[in-house]
Amino acid sequence: MIPSMNAIIAQLPRNGFHQTKRRSSSEKCVPPTSGIPGPSHEGRYKIFKHLALLIGFPAIFAAGAYAYNQKVKHEEERPPFVKYEYLRMRSKRFPWGDGQKSLFHNPKVNALPDGYEDEEN
Repeated sequence: MIPSMNAIIAQLPRNGFHQTKRRSSSEKCVPPTSGIPGPSHEGRYKIFKHLALLIGFPAIFAAGAYAYNQKVKHEEERPPFVKYEYLRMRSKRFPWGDGQKSLFHNPKVNALPDGYEDEEN
């Protein structure tokens, strides 16, 4: 004999997958407490604040001062001008000024095709 549909449904568990209780929006999901307090994070920011003020900023300042002193100590004269045929080629004039100087030309560092501007050729 084949069991009826009502008999099959009556045998299903009442608290299985198919029947889930929905929470209302006002209910919160609270994990069970074990009686052991969790880690406290209060005051943690003070440690990092003091580390930044006492170690970080002075280290940045010291590194900047060291770099500045090294730059001042090792300032060198510019290299002598050597006219190479493959450097400073001008196949077309620049559209500003006399046509020989680039847009961001620095007369102390950048040489023209014939030499530095302040040197006598």
